[in-house]
Amino acid sequence: MSAVEPRPIREFALGIYDGPHATPKESPDGAVFLGIKNITEDGRLDFSEIRHVSEEDLPRWTKRVTPQPGDIVLTYEATLHRYAIIPEGFRGCLGRRVALIRPDPKKADSRYLLYYFLSHDWRKVVEGQIISGATVDRIPLERLPEFPAALPNVEAQKCIADVLSAYDELIENNRRRMRFLEEAARLLYREWFVRFRFPGHEHARILDGIPHQWSVYTVDDVCAVGRGASPRPIANFMEGEIPWFKIGDATASDSLYVFETQEHVTEDGAKKSITLEPRSLILSNSATCGIPYFTGVRGCVHDGWLHFTNFRRVSREFLYCYFYFKRDELVSSVGEGSTQKNLNTTAVGRLKVVLPTDDVLRKQFDDAVQPMFSTLFNLTQQKQKLRAARDLLLPRLMSGEIAV
Repeated sequence: MSAVEPRPIREFALGIYDGPHATPKESPDGAVFLGIKNITEDGRLDFSEIRHVSEEDLPRWTKRVTPQPGDIVLTYEATLHRYAIIPEGFRGCLGRRVALIRPDPKKADSRYLLYYFLSHDWRKVVEGQIISGATVDRIPLERLPEFPAALPNVEAQKCIADVLSAYDELIENNRRRMRFLEEAARLLYREWFVRFRFPGHEHARILDGIPHQWSVYTVDDVCAVGRGASPRPIANFMEGEIPWFKIGDATASDSLYVFETQEHVTEDGAKKSITLEPRSLILSNSATCGIPYFTGVRGCVHDGWLHFTNFRRVSREFLYCYFYFKRDELVSSVGEGSTQKNLNTTAVGRLKVVLPTDDVLRKQFDDAVQPMFSTLFNLTQQKQKLRAARDLLLPRLMSGEIAV
């Protein structure tokens, strides 16, 4: 494919629209108010947390534009470089700081345009136009229609999008399997150790709120609790090769195993921090505190994490499930930090854990869930490799280096 001459993005669109500059009254149900948090860095829509706008109010919030399947939404202020396609069946309106491009189907394939917006070439175009404000950066929407885009003919776009979409379908299939396995493990824990509906529960007596022959332990009784550490001064230890796990790396992950980190420290920096092996259990200690994850690779943990080692009586998988269902209690009991709430290792160590005295039930639980967690780990690895392969292909397909 020969080099494509860039043209203004407006030439590939039927329209470019801004969203509302206000927020509607919150409703318990209704249409989706599509905000920045619903658009992921890797080009998907995430509806795990939805703000609703009532059906009665919806016409007011769709005066400028009603999102349609195939439209591309983008963030243009504060959090930038996020794009996604509106799917079939979507009903809602644009949120604040979210805009919409409606591709002309005769000139642009929506899938290809999304991949183009996620490419390094388009990112460079946008970076050159960003306006830095006193508090946030923004893309000037009035200039956006003139941003140059190098798109081949629509048939070539569709061929390239078909190749890249095949990778995305595999990634999404992995993601669905991962969600199913995570939910299955959590539900089993909840049935056995929260609701006490374990095998044989029909014949168990409940004394003082717990089954007979069960005992109350503390987290300190079943493992060692520690806090991550940051080498100081941190600027002296950056740009190394050892992954440095921070809270943002986990929130950007769509798995309970965190493989990728934005920052890396040197060997000397690692010596001043806490180094953990793959599959180590960690718990967010600040910002969005009380959420458990596992490390996917060997690396160092920032002081925004608590970590757990030397397991006794329980497995790390059991303790992951325990913390998953303890989050509300953790959030309500944390101490105040200088700018945000932080967990206290002593308080976490004193949390009560109710366990059967007989280890048969615990072993049955581990035998059931540990294969699930192993599969989750492998699926996350596969997803990382698929994403890396897709990202390697994307610029080569778009530049014509690889023909389709």
